[in-house]
Amino acid sequence: MRKTLLNALLLPLFTGVAFTVHAIPPSKATTPHSFSSPSHEQTINLNTASAEILQRELSGIGKAKAEAIIAYRDANGGFQTVDELLEVKGVGSALVERNKNRLTAP
Repeated sequence: MRKTLLNALLLPLFTGVAFTVHAIPPSKATTPHSFSSPSHEQTINLNTASAEILQRELSGIGKAKAEAIIAYRDANGGFQTVDELLEVKGVGSALVERNKNRLTAP
C-alpha cells in the first residue's frame, strides 16, 4: 500500500520534470572549447602584453611564467625576437613553438 501510494505521488512529479528541460538555441550554444581556451583571434606582442593577457591567451603560460616574461622584458629593454623567450627561466623550446604563431616581438 505504501509503495503504491508513493509511486502514485512521485511518478507524476518525475514525469513532469523530464519535460521541463529546454534546449539552448543554436545561436547561443557554446562549444566545449569556448570556456577556457585562448581566443586565437589576435597576435600577442611580447613587449606590451600584460601578465594577465599572457596567461589567458598563451598555452602553457601560468602566473609564474607570465611574471618571469614581464621581469625579463623589464630588465632587458624588451624582446627583439620571439625566440628570445628561450632566455626566460622556465620557458623551453616546446612552449615557444606551441605559441610562436600567436606572438610578435618587434
